[in-house]
Amino acid sequence: MRRSLLDGFRLGGLALLLILVTAARADDSFLVDSEWLEARRNDPKLVLLEVRYHPHRYSTVGHIPGAVQVQRFKDLGDNFGRPTMRFPTREAFQETLRRWGVNNDSLVVIYDDSVTALASRLYFLLDLYGYDMTRVKVLNGGTVGWTAFNELTREPARRARGNALLKPANKRLIVEWTDVYSNVVARRDPGIVLLDSRPHDMYTGKVVQHSVGRGHIPGAVNIVSLDGTDGQSQTWKSRDELAALYSGIPKDKTVYAYCHDGFRSSLAYMQLKSLGFRNVRVYNGGWGDWGNNLTLPVVEGERPYDEAFEL
Repeated sequence: MRRSLLDGFRLGGLALLLILVTAARADDSFLVDSEWLEARRNDPKLVLLEVRYHPHRYSTVGHIPGAVQVQRFKDLGDNFGRPTMRFPTREAFQETLRRWGVNNDSLVVIYDDSVTALASRLYFLLDLYGYDMTRVKVLNGGTVGWTAFNELTREPARRARGNALLKPANKRLIVEWTDVYSNVVARRDPGIVLLDSRPHDMYTGKVVQHSVGRGHIPGAVNIVSLDGTDGQSQTWKSRDELAALYSGIPKDKTVYAYCHDGFRSSLAYMQLKSLGFRNVRVYNGGWGDWGNNLTLPVVEGERPYDEAFEL
């Protein structure tokens, strides 16, 4: 009896430990607010990066003092690839970081005016190429949160060239169309969830944008990553609301996320990681790749598969 009780305590303790470890993986500490940023304005290691939806507003509307402009298409994509928003090479992105004045020990703070959907692409690239992510933060609230109590400037930031040294791409964070086609469309791997992060009308094919094809990749489920944000305050919704948004995806699955060009899917990546999902990958090229390749199959409508693919 005593041995049974001891074994029971051990098993119970192990279960509790597993629960605590699993809970600890949920982490949104990379989100900071304008008060946090204001307190660190004079930190010599701070590198503030702005990713505007309309990049000209860096100069015409203004930016947070000291912020370096990020041109979201040119700086965050493969300028000579097809589609343009495939991920840049390590060498190209490293050169861009150095031009911005980023070193390996920099405190990088990213913000945008698009509920972090643009900042998330830059965050993902830093993660992809092995930057120390404990030193990367995203300003929750963006320009809206900052201008509630502070002013913008039109004076461009000037920084000394940096010396950041990146690592080879972490292949566990990305998938190519061949992976999606083989593992989801052809093999129906039950351990993989294909996540379409685009607006619902684009998922169904009612609206066509940024591609020739309409609809979605066979097998994809639609969870709109922007539904996890508040457009008025430019902030993320609560962790409970995010958990409810993604409640249909088990945490033990591998998630392949895609959108048109890698911004909404990078936002989904950040949201899922903040909830404790361990294996989330972003489709390199997304719908801009798949939807413009007329040889690849697509599905229109509300369901992941149509009649042809349900057989």
